[in-house]
Amino acid sequence: MHQARPPARPAVAGRGTSVPPTSLVARNRLADRLRTAVAAAGEPLPTPVFVVDLDAFDANADDLARRAAGTPIRVASKSLRVPALITRALEHPGFAGVLCYTLAEALWLEEHDVSDDLVVAYPSVDRAALARLVASPRAASRITLMIDDPAHLDAVDALRASTAVPIRIAIDVDAGLRWAGRAIGPQRSPLFDLGSVVALARAVVDRKGFHLVGLMTYEGQVAGVPDAVPTQRARSAIVRRIKERSIAQLGDRRAAVAEALAGLGEPLEFFNAGGSGSLESSAADPVVTEVTAGSGLLVPTLFDHYRAFEPRPAAFFGLPVTRIPGPGVVTVHGGGLIASGPTGGDRAPTPWAPSGLELTGFEGAGEVQTPLTGPGTARLGIGDLVWFRHAKSGEPFEHGLHAHLLQGAELVEAAPTYRGHGLAF
Repeated sequence: MHQARPPARPAVAGRGTSVPPTSLVARNRLADRLRTAVAAAGEPLPTPVFVVDLDAFDANADDLARRAAGTPIRVASKSLRVPALITRALEHPGFAGVLCYTLAEALWLEEHDVSDDLVVAYPSVDRAALARLVASPRAASRITLMIDDPAHLDAVDALRASTAVPIRIAIDVDAGLRWAGRAIGPQRSPLFDLGSVVALARAVVDRKGFHLVGLMTYEGQVAGVPDAVPTQRARSAIVRRIKERSIAQLGDRRAAVAEALAGLGEPLEFFNAGGSGSLESSAADPVVTEVTAGSGLLVPTLFDHYRAFEPRPAAFFGLPVTRIPGPGVVTVHGGGLIASGPTGGDRAPTPWAPSGLELTGFEGAGEVQTPLTGPGTARLGIGDLVWFRHAKSGEPFEHGLHAHLLQGAELVEAAPTYRGHGLAF
């Protein structure tokens, strides 16, 4: 079901040009493109206006595939949350399958034939969704559940009267770093030592009605932490050292897990690893059969400072100027789209285009209004749109019904978000 698109794609600033895509020149060019596209839309667009630059999206997909060096890339749906963008990524050479963030989402994507290879990244205890899965042989053949505890198998068995339809299972193995007596990383799973992984795998293999098909090792301390922040050189050096140690430790651990599970007599279909920030090292591991990426397609601000790739921002939201309180200040309506994670300034949205705008320390990104200062205010009037970047990928689309897809200087489609489809996962 994965069909390649025609190869011709419009160029994007920073790709094959001398203008870096995050430079002030590129940001002002973006503002001009968006102004032209919105003016040509023919009708007023509700704000916030969510836009995805397909030129940058496609360039990012090309770069992710290059970095994966032939290892298939599974699309992380939580980093997109727009079905049309998930489909677009899957149609791109080098991408196959979806890593979903809830079982209910996987069931919806399966029912709508977005993919026939869906892995739920996190254990599910959603009884309604599990009941739908065990009642559908087609869904059960296309969706893989993630577990790290036998209780997750119990939750499935509690909802079915028969084990005639096998449920596909993958095991989430903790991929954090153990260094100087500390656990460094996301701490997703209780399964770290080899014995605990093998014991759970054996429990799956020996239990009627389940089929062990895969493993996942997400090294968030490698894939999800910037390592080249200009204003944090000392910290970035420490992060790079942690990444080097993690990669070395993980290579040994993955090899040991793969060898031990081979003795169970049930060959695995996939060994998943990595994320947008670790494609090279994850794909280079001979045990890994697929990697995952999502944020690298849209490039939110938390992904701006990685040594592994050049950021090409592809997702923006526009807010209208509604007040000009005084010289050097404009106020836009709304703005408080704060990212999840540890509370801090890096989770706030960034005024991006036109350049020369900053949040204020007093109000920041406000609930109903956001004051902005800086030299860029001089070129703004009442009703003009200011374009922001979100700190995390996918999350802003929970606040809108459509993502307007930009090609060149034209909005070519209003693609419904999950929320636009009436869904809230």
